[in-house]
Amino acid sequence: TRTTVAEPVAKESMPRRGTRRVRLDTQKIVAAGLEVAEESAAGTFSPKLLGDKLGADPSAVYRHFASKRHLMEALLDAVHLRTLEQVTAPREAWRERISQLASATLIEYCRHPSIAAEAMTLTTHGPGEFGAVELLLDALHTCGLSDDGVVTHYALISAYMLSMASGIARSRTDLGELRPEEPEDDGPWLDGPILADPRSYPQTARLTLQLAELRDREIYLQGVNVLLDAAERQARAQA
Repeated sequence: TRTTVAEPVAKESMPRRGTRRVRLDTQKIVAAGLEVAEESAAGTFSPKLLGDKLGADPSAVYRHFASKRHLMEALLDAVHLRTLEQVTAPREAWRERISQLASATLIEYCRHPSIAAEAMTLTTHGPGEFGAVELLLDALHTCGLSDDGVVTHYALISAYMLSMASGIARSRTDLGELRPEEPEDDGPWLDGPILADPRSYPQTARLTLQLAELRDREIYLQGVNVLLDAAERQARAQA
């Protein structure tokens, strides 16, 4: 991120006539951005809503961030910092630490879907991202994997967590009023009934009811457990 000197920022940050003059900084913008992403529950982040929240013209934000991409990087890293705060298990409880991180990632992504949408395309290089990477690498090392095993399973677990959590967050925005009331609640894995012709898709038609009963959070966490089981098996084989 980049900032300008105080006087031009204050001038560019003047809100519409009738509202008070505001002075922006990166922390204030990021805090407001998190609120906007949570309150709107939209799939795309709105700079206009951010400007309204700050009481400033949206263009004033870019006196502090070089582009919308840089703004989204800062917001995504702030979300990752929030996920780290929810990891409380001791270091030796490596599996629980990863599970807590995975669960917190899904919760925070569903709470901020327009920020989560950027998770697979942005690298923040910030403390939130580095903290999550360090946690996963250290947990897998504690599991007993070799260095090559640590790196391989880190890539598998992190890619799964980011892609699945952001996908679930995005799909929930499409549910509208049908989405879960709280981010930590289960939502439907599929967004509607499967109307498959049994003559062409016999297995799909046969299992339609079971597929309709799948819940997104449950499936996501089951996938995390499968990956942790695989890491644990490899660690035992290397011992």
